[in-house]
Amino acid sequence: MYAYAFLGDFVLLYPVYALLFAATGLSTAEISSLFVVWALTSILVEVPSGVWADAYSRKRLLALAPLVTAAGYAAWTFFPSYGSFALGFVLWGAGGAIRSGTLQALVYEELAALGRAGSYARLTGRAEAIGMIAGMAATGLATPVMAAGGYLAVGVASVAALLLGALVARRFPESRAAPGPGSSPAADDPGAIPATEPGAVSAVEPSGPSEDGSGARSGHEEGLRAVLRAGLAEVRHTPPVRSAMVLVVVLMGVYSLDEYLPLLAGATGAGDAAVPLLVLPVTAATALGGWFAGRGTRWAAPALAVAAVALAAGALSGRPAGMALVAAAYGVFQWSMTAAETRLQEHLTDRSRATVTSIAGLGADLVTTPVYALYGLGSTWLGPGPLFALAAVVYVLIALGLWLGGRRPAKE
Repeated sequence: MYAYAFLGDFVLLYPVYALLFAATGLSTAEISSLFVVWALTSILVEVPSGVWADAYSRKRLLALAPLVTAAGYAAWTFFPSYGSFALGFVLWGAGGAIRSGTLQALVYEELAALGRAGSYARLTGRAEAIGMIAGMAATGLATPVMAAGGYLAVGVASVAALLLGALVARRFPESRAAPGPGSSPAADDPGAIPATEPGAVSAVEPSGPSEDGSGARSGHEEGLRAVLRAGLAEVRHTPPVRSAMVLVVVLMGVYSLDEYLPLLAGATGAGDAAVPLLVLPVTAATALGGWFAGRGTRWAAPALAVAAVALAAGALSGRPAGMALVAAAYGVFQWSMTAAETRLQEHLTDRSRATVTSIAGLGADLVTTPVYALYGLGSTWLGPGPLFALAAVVYVLIALGLWLGGRRPAKE
């Protein structure tokens, strides 16, 4: 898993693809439209990919994901044009959506099968940290590789890393037998909740064969719909799943403000050349937070509250030294997100694990959009420092909710 995480983020195109677009002659508006294509693709594919992962082999989907993304980067590298860039973002968004949810589900279930589910947070947290380290390494190597072979060399290296990632995924264990698209999730999972609510559909009967194959297709489609219904039912009827999902969605949505960290660093007056050096400790602290995920989770509420205060203080300081407090806060935020994702996995059943995880990912994407919009609107009156301080209030509210939830007596 560590190798898969490293290769997935060891993409030398990341720090230079905007430059490639500009060198090809794209305007700022055209580049922005490509980001919209990317975001919309991720939103549209997120939940269907989770359903596929619950209906078919998760291992095969994890091998497919980097191949899809690699095809997009190859289009950028060998056929640079607006159309190729748009196609590349569609493939990148689809590959990322296929991977998200599917990887968490596979890892948790394999650990549970070995009696080591308690290691999930530590394993995934360290994998995320290794992915961040890979991103930093790719950023450092992009410059010399560009100097040696231009965008062609950077693109080929990026595609090669993802192809290796696909080979690594093929070696993943998968003890779970996929239910298959024509079967009922309840039939394949003895712990599944039967569909007894009004209007619910129970077991899915495979359609008989037909001359044109329409019966087989309808059986596949009905099987996928059954998987989706099972996931939605689990969210509706399992309060711990709902609460864990809300926590994951809010934490990931607010965390998306990290895209504006360079603006916060620039507002300290250190100068544009110093911005990367000020952002680097935040990236390092985030990786460290992921590395220590799974430890001390009972202190999540006070830790989040302290991190929120550190974020506000560092952001409002207006000084380069304040970025150290921001870095410490983001390390805690990463640690808490991994803990929240672990809490969600602990309450899910195997029959719809990837589906529900992908629904949470979709929720985070939908929260991210208004977060960006609010930041843009607020920037007409406030600078980056006050805006990040306002975001810290959300973390305080999350910490308060966790604290109150921990004090609430358990229902008998």
